[in-house]
Amino acid sequence: RSHHPVAEMLDLPFLPFCVLLGGLGFVCVAFVSAWCQHWRGGFALDGSAQTFNWHPVLMVTGMVVLYGAAALVYRLPSTWSGPKLPWKVLHGALALAAFGLAVLGLAAVFRFHNDHGTPNMYSLHSWLGLATVLLFSCQVGAAPTPHAPASHFPHPPLPSLQWLAGFSAFLLPWAPAWLRALYKPVHVFFGSTILMLSVASCVSGINEKLFFSLKNGTTEYKRLPAEAVFANTLGLLILLFGVLVLGALARPSWKRPDADSPDSCQVPAPLR
Repeated sequence: RSHHPVAEMLDLPFLPFCVLLGGLGFVCVAFVSAWCQHWRGGFALDGSAQTFNWHPVLMVTGMVVLYGAAALVYRLPSTWSGPKLPWKVLHGALALAAFGLAVLGLAAVFRFHNDHGTPNMYSLHSWLGLATVLLFSCQVGAAPTPHAPASHFPHPPLPSLQWLAGFSAFLLPWAPAWLRALYKPVHVFFGSTILMLSVASCVSGINEKLFFSLKNGTTEYKRLPAEAVFANTLGLLILLFGVLVLGALARPSWKRPDADSPDSCQVPAPLR
């Protein structure tokens, strides 16, 4: 079957795409860090406004960039043959790191709100963000609640339900093949859903922060000051990162060929 010349020109190999996406993820983290450092006063751990600034940095780094990287581990061509166990460990470690940063990000925002008497969980952004983390969490107690002090946890954060289920189905060698085949589409669906919700939460949070901050003596948001342009650009970069990750996940030619490397295989595939 012949291919259109334009389509062939746009057919970027996965590894260059991966480098491009990694660079974009780094830019997203650099942008959110620069925004909080330059315009929002930097970072602290004392419950001040600078404590809040950890929230966007940790959420973008964890639930967008690291989570997106975890989703794409099995698209690497080097994972298509040989033992899958190292790649399963890498996938699980990235997802667990993303969840850990998300919990710390929630702790920062609840700590700030509670120390300043600010109500929790009243905005669409807060509902969407907490729903995203809860979908990824093992139980509500893994994250601080609006009515509990956020400076400490009564129990240590627990691994996420998505991570725990994936660990049980794909990493443990005694998990039956039928269970892996049954759970795999569920795992993939909720993984993509969590990433989409994470992007939506970050973008809505940036917008909400700008509306709250750019008033009372500062240049109003509607007049588009430099901070607004910078933060709006950050939102577009996060959105682009999420779209590219989801596009890579949906591309059939970049999926691991199951026939050559079944999910049940955890030892090197025989040479042909």
